[in-house]
Amino acid sequence: MTLQQLNYFLTAIESGTISKAAEMLKISQPSISDQILRLENELGTNLFIRTNRRLILTEAGQKLEPHARIAIQAAQNGNQAVQSVRELKDGIASFGTFSSAYQYFLTDLICEFHANYPGVNLKIIGPNSAEVAQAVIDGEIEAGLVMLPINAKNLSVSEPVWSTELGYVTADSERAKGTKDIHALLNSPLILTEATWRNSDPIRKILNQRAEAVGATLKPVIEIEHQQTAFELASRGVGDMLASKPILHHLGYGERLKWTALTPPVFEKFAFIHRADTAISPATREIIQMMKRYLSRLKASSEDMENL
Repeated sequence: MTLQQLNYFLTAIESGTISKAAEMLKISQPSISDQILRLENELGTNLFIRTNRRLILTEAGQKLEPHARIAIQAAQNGNQAVQSVRELKDGIASFGTFSSAYQYFLTDLICEFHANYPGVNLKIIGPNSAEVAQAVIDGEIEAGLVMLPINAKNLSVSEPVWSTELGYVTADSERAKGTKDIHALLNSPLILTEATWRNSDPIRKILNQRAEAVGATLKPVIEIEHQQTAFELASRGVGDMLASKPILHHLGYGERLKWTALTPPVFEKFAFIHRADTAISPATREIIQMMKRYLSRLKASSEDMENL
């Protein structure tokens, strides 16, 4: 049984006669008749009742039809999958990601992608999850990896692909002690990042909601854009910040700064997004697949860090 035979079989069903099937396939009538006969001989039964006017499916033919369609579709899907990878010779991959991704793996990922597909141009943005989500909605980029929750209007959002716990980070041993609930945060010299996106940043929203619940307003002593700067300021004792253990240790501040879990816990959760009504290009799909592999490695190392 071959895919060609199954294709001829399905075309004969759709056209109703061998002669019309031959016309549709642009082959000779004896060729299609011979292949269908070979298929019937292999199966040991007739697939059609041949009348002067039309082909009629036998019971065996009726049972074969859905399986033939599945086989042809699977073959087409497989061909398209291989072609989409093989043909990454030009075009552009556009993607957005959370601002600290470059600290973890983004540079290595870009180098690997460029080495594998030198003809494909890359557009990678990474200001803030809220802005990445808006860029996907607006069609400026195809997909992104963002921190949840985000505005999911017109977006397809994957299940979380990575999650890490946020903690209170300080160089002061005394301030590292005790419960770090919203009351403690309100009385702490906080350095908060993502200053431009303070109203849309997911972590800021959580903290502000907790502050409002106790009738207060969270007022950081310093607001800046970049997490790297916040770490350096915290290590010099200027103030305290919020960060996960993985980034704390990844950036080399594990020995200089103390980490204390928040109460109740706060988790940074990340997921892939793309427009729900738009197909993703092969190049961007490949970026996502590569990023999944990097995230798997990051997840494994993060689990080790969480146990520190």
